[in-house]
Amino acid sequence: MTLTIRKAEAADVPVLLRLLTAMAAEAGETLRSGENSLLTYGFGHMPRFHALLAERAGLAVGVVVYFAEYSTWRGEMGLFVQDVYVAPEGRGLGLGRKLLAAAVAQADWAPRFLTLMVAQDNSGARAFYKALGMDLRDKADQMILEGAGLQALMQA
Repeated sequence: MTLTIRKAEAADVPVLLRLLTAMAAEAGETLRSGENSLLTYGFGHMPRFHALLAERAGLAVGVVVYFAEYSTWRGEMGLFVQDVYVAPEGRGLGLGRKLLAAAVAQADWAPRFLTLMVAQDNSGARAFYKALGMDLRDKADQMILEGAGLQALMQA
């Protein structure tokens, strides 16, 4: 079977949504993004993310969503992987590794490092990333401010 990785286009938004929804479901989460959001932020007049699709025999079986990251500590540009997912029918083919490598290769900002987040209880993903040579960045935990807390901050 032929495997290809290609840049996602606006017409691929329903496919992106299908893969991202499946990823969220496997993680026991609910995807809040929708077609309009993906279209606006990924394919609008100022795209804020990039996406690549992995296809096997014409069927999309994997996706990586990423964007540029700048580290003041390093003084270098990096690539932040928001999502990487391979559907069950595409697993065991090395697509996760290929998607990550393709994202770095496609980035026009010449990233010097790649970062991503992984759930503490996702031992399979942690083992995969460790096998790639990834390490925990530091002992910091990700924090988020949203909703009423964000609104309160904006009024301060």
